[in-house]
Amino acid sequence: MLNKKTQYAFQALMYLAEHKDDGPMLIANIAKKKKIPLKFLENILLELRKSGILESKKGKGGGYFLKTSPDKIPLADIIRKIDGPIAMLPCASLYFYERCKNCDEKNCGLHDTMVLVRDATLKILENKTVADLIQK
Repeated sequence: MLNKKTQYAFQALMYLAEHKDDGPMLIANIAKKKKIPLKFLENILLELRKSGILESKKGKGGGYFLKTSPDKIPLADIIRKIDGPIAMLPCASLYFYERCKNCDEKNCGLHDTMVLVRDATLKILENKTVADLIQK
């Protein structure tokens, strides 16, 4: 399940993608239009900037904008940067792997099933982009 922070990140990214030709967007405008708490949004956008998805411009005419085209930003990247692992179990994660305590992965049906779930989920999230979210 996506947490609220990730949902807000997607809302902000969709807004920025829809207005990509309008120049940098003020945090206050995004927060108001998308009904996201301002302080929460500030932290999210800062995190997205630090991870290379957004850029910001200071001063008059400043704000946040997408660093690359919305069709080059996979949804899986956003989830990993904001929420962490996509896999439902740490032993099934590609980038956040942790061995489960008291578990023999080689003989664990749950592990094998969660790897299949992860792979099916990633097949979608790595091929869908922020641009796909705004084309409805």
